[in-house]
Amino acid sequence: MSWRLRVVHSTGFAYQSPVTSSFNEARLTPRSDTRQNVIVNRVETVPATRAYRYTDYWGTAVTAFDLHAPHEELEVSGMSVVETEAGERPSSEKAATWEELQSEYVADRYDEMLSFTTYVPKNGRLGTTARRIAKGLDPEEAVEAICKFVHEEMEYVPGTTGVHSTAVDAWNERKGVCQDYAHVSLSMLRSLGVPARYVSGYLHPKPDAKIDKTVEGQSHAWIEVWTGGWWGYDPTNDTPITEQHVSVGVGRDYADVSPLKGIYTGGGATDLDVIVEITPSLAG
Repeated sequence: MSWRLRVVHSTGFAYQSPVTSSFNEARLTPRSDTRQNVIVNRVETVPATRAYRYTDYWGTAVTAFDLHAPHEELEVSGMSVVETEAGERPSSEKAATWEELQSEYVADRYDEMLSFTTYVPKNGRLGTTARRIAKGLDPEEAVEAICKFVHEEMEYVPGTTGVHSTAVDAWNERKGVCQDYAHVSLSMLRSLGVPARYVSGYLHPKPDAKIDKTVEGQSHAWIEVWTGGWWGYDPTNDTPITEQHVSVGVGRDYADVSPLKGIYTGGGATDLDVIVEITPSLAG
């Protein structure tokens, strides 16, 4: 079964005084891979800007643009039509054992997805808990068990954490949003030697979506792990990746995949407005 989804992600900035110049990067283009096929993608700005595209180190499509005319508002919109399928795990013949995950080959090839970061720091309590949960399980079972544990232990409460909160911050509160669920899961899995990466994207909230009915979607985050091949899991909802998930960026943590980042001159503090709309145009 596959879905075809139209995703519109609009971000508006309103500045207190004119911005004289700005340099920006937008990660608003979904990935084309074995689970997804991007049919249409546009990234546009108001005021209009000069833009160019490149693929970053992690394989995420980036639209870079700069603006050098004074402006008090800026709107950045990404529109995509994407065909999605449910995610699949590596076949049983390819599934890695704990011994294989501890090999020099894996440690060398996936070093960056085994390393701890500012958002995903090494933490003794999380590591000890991960080892307890994983005892007696194979790597794939351990991934599911840890994601289920994070889902059950954490409470989804917007506003309790911010974009700069770390996995340890969120775990201490036992509260957070999808970004925090992903970061906590990554810290636990990397402590076990499981290569794990952060995924940003979108989620259609309803599995029984109606064709051509636009709903308020969600910017979302989940994880992918390597256990003989890459596959994804959503700890926020304790579910495998489905046709409802549209992936955009991958990296070590949120800092590698934030939808918009940039610098500007002038302007002062800003008001920010973000809208995500998702419309199923075809379900097969």
